[in-house]
Order: sequence, then C-alpha cells, then structure tokens
Amino acid sequence: MDHKFVLELLPGYLDQELGLSEALEFERHLDGCEQCRQAYAQHREVSAQLRQAALRVDAPQALAQRIEAALPSPRVSREKLGERFRRWLGSRSLSWAPVGATLASVVALSVSMSLYLAVPSPDQRLTQQLVDDHIRSLQSDHLFDVVSTDKHTVKPWFNGKLDFAPPVVDLAQQGYPLVGGRLDFVNQRPVAVMVYRYKLHPINLYVWPGNDAGAKPQVLEQRGYHLAHWSAAGMNYWAITDAGAGELDAFISDLRAQLAA
Repeated sequence: MDHKFVLELLPGYLDQELGLSEALEFERHLDGCEQCRQAYAQHREVSAQLRQAALRVDAPQALAQRIEAALPSPRVSREKLGERFRRWLGSRSLSWAPVGATLASVVALSVSMSLYLAVPSPDQRLTQQLVDDHIRSLQSDHLFDVVSTDKHTVKPWFNGKLDFAPPVVDLAQQGYPLVGGRLDFVNQRPVAVMVYRYKLHPINLYVWPGNDAGAKPQVLEQRGYHLAHWSAAGMNYWAITDAGAGELDAFISDLRAQLAA
C-alpha cells in the first residue's frame, strides 16, 4: 500500500467505512510509515474539531416539534404518512388564521416531510454500502484474502476468523467457478465474501447469519450493478456483479440448488 493510496483511504478510515481487510492493511501501513501517521493525525484532529459542540447550531424548538409530530409510528408506512399529510392539507381552511402564519406553517411542515421522506431506509443504506464495497474491492485490487478454486481450501480459511461457518459451494461446472474469499465488514459486523466469476465478471457473494431478506431472491440494479438478496437456512445472502441480470439470476438458481442438495 503506497502513500497515495493510503491518503485516498484516509477519509473512509476515519468514518469507519473501510472493509475489515482494508482497515487492517491500512493500519499495518501506518505502523511502518511516519509520513502517513502524521497525515492521519492531522486529519483526525480536523475531524475532532469539526465535531465540537461550539460549531453546532440547535434547531428552533418549534421546528423540532413539527418534525417530531410528522414522524410516523413504527406501524405507519411512509406512503400512508404522505397520504395523511395530503389529506391534512386538503382539509385546512385559511379562514380561521392569518394567511401568512398558515402558509408559513404549511411550508415548514412540507420541508420537514420532504427531509424525512428523503432519508434512505435501512435496506437502501445496506444496498449502497454493498455497492460501494464491491467497487472498492475492484479498484483496490483486493478481491481476495485467500485465492483458491477449491472450496475445501476456502471454507477452512474462515475458521477462527468469524463467529459462524459460511457455506461454500463449487459452481465451476455451471460456469461460475469459485476463485477465492475474503473477510469484510458490512452492516456493523464481519461477514464472509466468496468470490466467483462469470467469464471476466467477478461476483461477490456476501454471507452472514440472519433471516432479514425473505426466501425469494429479489434482484435490483444500482449504479450499473445487479444485486440480489435472500435468506435461507439462517443465513443472509447478497450477490453483486457487473454481469447481466440473466447471468446473476442463473448464478443464484445454481447456488441455491447446490445449497439445498
């Protein structure tokens, strides 16, 4: 890892956005490089100063109350909240209050609603994180911590590095050879990543314990990449690639068939 690359990773390291393997490699470089340690200390000091309370401005109490009033209960969806807000606007009469004050309240509440509805959901944030991680693994040429086409080499490599045993299958006969694996950090926990290929297209398969996505794979596209996620046998699976949607769908079908065998 050279100085230029370390400086590019500095903001991500400070914001805890690097993958586990990248963060460890970054820290190893800092241990042996005084120049990069000084740069890291300077960035950390600036970041700490920006977080000081003296630089923050509290929102007016009236605005805070309006935002809190606009937030839905856990059982109210965003769509229903928007529908209630539109009905509220339609039912208001301007005759009972000064027009200026009423319009100001409507505008303030509209802004509060727009800000709330624009906040990404947890699933959207997770999708963005996985896309960013996939791109970073390609740009930094760090797809693998262990390079092997043998599942009996890749699977034992994870022993002692995770608190679960990821399932590893070989799909070479189906046209998706296993080429290695790595550790990564997703959704605030370490995860296993098995790396497959379809021709020249890498496929990152992220696996960690859970049952959050449902049994039926859901395929989506973001920033030119195709993703799919599902849950099976107590594990969450996320697959991402720059190959086509059809190729990803075939990979998922073959993978699920092997896991169920």
